[in-house]
Amino acid sequence: MKNHTAVTTFIILGLTNDPQLKILVFIFLFITYILSVIGNLTIISLILMDSHLKTAMYFFLQNFSFLEISLTTTCVPLYLYIISTGDKSITIKACFSQIFFAVLFGATEFFLLAVMSYDRYVAICKLLHYLTIMNSRVCRNLVLCCWVSGLLIILPPLGLSLHLEFCDSVIDHFYCDASPILKNSCSDTWFIEQLVIFCAVLTFIMTLVCVVLSYIYIIKMILRLPSAQQRKKAFSTCSSHMIVVSITYGSCIFIYIKPSAKDEVSINKAVFLLTISVAPLLNPFIYTLRNKQVKQSFHDTLKRLAFLSRKY
Repeated sequence: MKNHTAVTTFIILGLTNDPQLKILVFIFLFITYILSVIGNLTIISLILMDSHLKTAMYFFLQNFSFLEISLTTTCVPLYLYIISTGDKSITIKACFSQIFFAVLFGATEFFLLAVMSYDRYVAICKLLHYLTIMNSRVCRNLVLCCWVSGLLIILPPLGLSLHLEFCDSVIDHFYCDASPILKNSCSDTWFIEQLVIFCAVLTFIMTLVCVVLSYIYIIKMILRLPSAQQRKKAFSTCSSHMIVVSITYGSCIFIYIKPSAKDEVSINKAVFLLTISVAPLLNPFIYTLRNKQVKQSFHDTLKRLAFLSRKY
């Protein structure tokens, strides 16, 4: 029988209770967080400063980098604070705030990846009309739609969850996640759980269908090109996006393919850890190393900075 004493704070258990392992986790998360923020801020800054990167693809990439910074900042600093201070408590309001922003940024990322795949479809399949179709107004509206969609996904289940009463306070995760919070409730959460599943599946399926359809048409167009050089050039324009899509959707699919109920929590925490720490770190390198324009912009910026430092 659960204790129905009102709960005002949650206790986040984190990844481990081993003091030495905690130090390693702290160092790992701190380094990946700093590097991911620096990397994504570099991408944002390059696109803002370089006039050659004022196309739709880089506009979307800039927004994607902002979402990556926002998502990792929502989850990682709090857990670093918990490790460093040993204070595992978090108020219910703070917990729900973290859920709101984590889901908002995460869902918006999925919609933005779908938009970016459409952008690659237009760039390859409708090249002559690319600038007309993907003009600045359309790009702004598409990004706005991504944010609105992310907001609409989180508001219904979160709004209902705010009225729940809680009996237990333990969250077996390193940040506030919907599943352990619903398990702590004394109220009937069946409808909210179904709504959460529906919203998550809807987001995943809708965006995945858009991505798959875009790449089906892209691959068909690439295979029709007469020379191997043309095919290679066309494929290189969307290869970075394909890698990021594979990482994002692959990690999401892996979470729901559980080897056993016993390993479910530990595997979920490990995959979430990689998703919010390693993925934001890798994405700037994926786009930079595989994109000549971004690399050239980076080199030009370094040259300008070196020149200014010598000048003054």
